[in-house]
Amino acid sequence: MTFLYEKLDSAREWDRIKPVPGYVLDNLNPKMPIRPYQKEALENFITYFENPRLRNKPSQTLFHMATGSGKTYIMAALVIYLYKQGYRNFIFFVNLGNIVEKTKLNFLDAVSSKYLFSNDIVIDGEHVKINEVGNFQGVDDKSINICFSTIQGLHADMWTAKENAMTYDDFESQKVVLISDEAHHINADTKKLNKEEEENYHSWEETVKRIFHASPDNVMLEFTATCDLQNPLIRNEYESKIIYDYPLRKFRKDLYSKEIISLRTDLTIMQRALQGIILSQYRLKIFKDNRLDIKPVILFKASKIEESKQRMAEFIEMIRNLSAHHIEAVAELNNDELMAKAYKYFSSNGFSYDMLVAELKEAFSEEHCVSVNDNAEAEQKQLLLNSLEDKDNPYRAIFEVKKLDEGWDVLNLFDIVRLYETRQSGGKTISKTTVAEAQLIGRGARYCPFSVDDQNKYKRKYDADLNNPLRICETLVYHCQNDSRYIAELHQALREIGVEPEMLKRRYVLKDSFKNSSVYKSFMYVNRRVEVSRNNVYELQPSVRNTVYSLRAETGESGENIILEDDNTTSDARVELYLYETSIGQIATINYAIVNKALGMYPALKFNILHKYFPHLETTREFITSEKYLGSVKINIKSRFSEPPLRLLTLAVHKVLNAVADTLAKTEISYMGTKDFHAVPVEKIFKDKEVGFEREVSGGQGVSQNDPSVANDIRMDLSRMDWYAFNDNYGTSEEKALVAFIKDYMEKINEKYAKAYLVRNERHFPIYSFEAGERFEPDFVLFLQKGEKDSIEQMQIFIEPKGEQLLAGDKWKEDFLLQIKQEASVVKALVDDRKYTVWGLHFFNREKRDSEFRDDFKELL
Repeated sequence: MTFLYEKLDSAREWDRIKPVPGYVLDNLNPKMPIRPYQKEALENFITYFENPRLRNKPSQTLFHMATGSGKTYIMAALVIYLYKQGYRNFIFFVNLGNIVEKTKLNFLDAVSSKYLFSNDIVIDGEHVKINEVGNFQGVDDKSINICFSTIQGLHADMWTAKENAMTYDDFESQKVVLISDEAHHINADTKKLNKEEEENYHSWEETVKRIFHASPDNVMLEFTATCDLQNPLIRNEYESKIIYDYPLRKFRKDLYSKEIISLRTDLTIMQRALQGIILSQYRLKIFKDNRLDIKPVILFKASKIEESKQRMAEFIEMIRNLSAHHIEAVAELNNDELMAKAYKYFSSNGFSYDMLVAELKEAFSEEHCVSVNDNAEAEQKQLLLNSLEDKDNPYRAIFEVKKLDEGWDVLNLFDIVRLYETRQSGGKTISKTTVAEAQLIGRGARYCPFSVDDQNKYKRKYDADLNNPLRICETLVYHCQNDSRYIAELHQALREIGVEPEMLKRRYVLKDSFKNSSVYKSFMYVNRRVEVSRNNVYELQPSVRNTVYSLRAETGESGENIILEDDNTTSDARVELYLYETSIGQIATINYAIVNKALGMYPALKFNILHKYFPHLETTREFITSEKYLGSVKINIKSRFSEPPLRLLTLAVHKVLNAVADTLAKTEISYMGTKDFHAVPVEKIFKDKEVGFEREVSGGQGVSQNDPSVANDIRMDLSRMDWYAFNDNYGTSEEKALVAFIKDYMEKINEKYAKAYLVRNERHFPIYSFEAGERFEPDFVLFLQKGEKDSIEQMQIFIEPKGEQLLAGDKWKEDFLLQIKQEASVVKALVDDRKYTVWGLHFFNREKRDSEFRDDFKELL
């Protein structure tokens, strides 16, 4: 049987997915931009909900998504969407009280830093309030009414009469949306019950099912990161209900999580704790050095409550009596690579151990430590535990056993210290304790957003620069004992939940021959990004305007049945497909109303909003037809029609407008790239660099160009080739093919130029597009030098290999490279006496750009 999300994936391939309406995004917190996978999850639900052939009644769906992926954000978006569909009453329930309190803050407290909605919710021109209610009797039918409860509390209310409590009468005459967080806890009936559960006839799951089936219009939204699909009963139950699947493995691969390192030592438990806070303080200083006001916190994990209390007392006593001697002893006993960086930082910045002691005594004093080991503690300190990122939150150290294993939203957790050394044997299977530890590590791996330049603040930035000091600020460290059997089991548990404990590391080393060359001692030219007034913005960004959008429409009526239904029938009839190339401007010429009407469905594309982005825009018609805006945006439609009907043209228009609206919604400041390129010493830009890759490499990434797995025609030992600046190339197969192409041309290059070096750009430098200041890091730069002494001429050529699947989407980058040759001005500013020229070439692609790239090289030579 096919999972529901797999059917929707097929629908996505055929562009049959419904977009997220503008009113949904407009009513969410603007400080929390939607992520691509969250948008896909919402699109899946909307497509399901609005398709009668897909949707069952009552409707039950499960969002199976990684811890930290923002499931609560999706809940909030669905509340807005379902309100518009006529739903007014919502029940949020979960197994733990602390998650209930946390979610109340996210849904109700507009002052909270994690509040999910906009300050003013407006739907269809009406202001909508969110009310917390105990039941649905006499509620406001123009408001969002939410009852928050634990599963146990909801179950007790339904079976025990209490004043103002929920009863089954609440559900007899009105439709309700049930939101189940950590939904794996309500599957008691689906799993094999123990004696105690069997004795409880009125199980939690039965209670929820009875509420759910009270009306055919009811909706159940379930969310979990850990649906046990290995259990055949659960798999059978949820195959038709999992509407979106986003496992931790993909979450991490998409760079939305911290990196994870296990730091194994033979230190005593308190020395391990001391090592943890030294690393935490080092991280704090790196944040401050980069003007980032982020306070790293550390979790001390014990196995039992009494043990946790004892360890906390020992820790506080250790801090009171801490001296430079204690730090020195730990440094001598364990000076691995990570800790060595911390000690080197303190030393090189004139920060003595005595000074470090003073800081640690203040930062980790008793008033900055908190214990959460019983219900009273957890509830009393819930607000503080869920606001650890806030500036006025006093805590740096948390001591706990199990209270934070689920539902704890903390982004600035960077160290977990294991305060025990026992190892439970799981026999042939991994012990439950180790699995729980792995899940806690997965929860702590949520990325802590920060940015020191124009990179995405919500993603890891330094996988390609593992030696960057800021790398420690996107790394979670698990401090534990040096027990090889335990470590092997922990790593296996991490892999099973989708986390590879450490990346595949590769080191790029500059050859001495390059470092000793006159090119390395010379300059290269790059431009800057500068902020511009909106009054200087005359057109849509090239990355949107010059993209070729593709729509693959259904090949026949049976196609939709196959995609959207459980019908396994297929047609043997072959359908001839046609490629229809058009543009928004051409569609508007055919039928202007198609584009104009579609434009009105996106709030961000209404004229009064557009005019704020583009002050020189005079009319909606200009936005639709002008080549500076939508007019030249290209669309390729593949379908069984040589001339697509209006409905397909409408689908194509929506695909473009959805992308444009998303881009504009994220635009806060406008930029441009300067055409003046300034000089930077080559030796300041290119240095040795350690780079991380996923262990499951693809396309050649992470593999040496001399590896036997590399195709014979592009395999080579770059360590022996002086013209290649680094020791090796670990890039994609297309990048390796470029290096092979350059090698074939080296004889001709050497005939014309005295020196030639191809240098890989592993995030050593960016350049910025002239029109919109969009950041671009070309994969390679080729330096060519000729002449002697006072008449040296030097060229630098930016080169970008590009896989075929990316050619259309990244066309703006190719356009920018070609503009550089024509428009870049080299600003010498008395740098030296050389003549510098800067070029950019067409994309390198063996299949689609071979002739253009070869023509570029002929011109170069």
